[in-house]
Amino acid sequence: MTVARNALRKWEKVRAFALGLPGAAEEFPWSESVAKVNGKVFVFLGVADGSYPLGVTCKLRDEAAHGHALASPGAEPAGYGLGKSGWVRIPLEEQGAPPAELLCDWVEESYRTIAPKRLIAELDAR
Repeated sequence: MTVARNALRKWEKVRAFALGLPGAAEEFPWSESVAKVNGKVFVFLGVADGSYPLGVTCKLRDEAAHGHALASPGAEPAGYGLGKSGWVRIPLEEQGAPPAELLCDWVEESYRTIAPKRLIAELDAR
């Protein structure tokens, strides 16, 4: 399996997971996919058309998760000053990129930092 196809498969799993969270909705500001809850972005998914390397950007407040994400091959604090708030961009096409399950854990953590308490309670009840 090519690296690109593997990365796309991971991206599709992460996107499906994110959009399956309570109250999540996909929007396309700046022509890229984002998942929002309560009108606020909790994960930047970028584009899957091959025009830009696949990656996800999550807000990770937990120090261990943040450090682990930044240790991923090619990962970096998100641009536009978002890195200062804990946002990390994780590329999916790098050799040794995190598995989809770990990416989904990070997306859930990002969701939990942004979602209202009632939606977090709904998620916990699942």
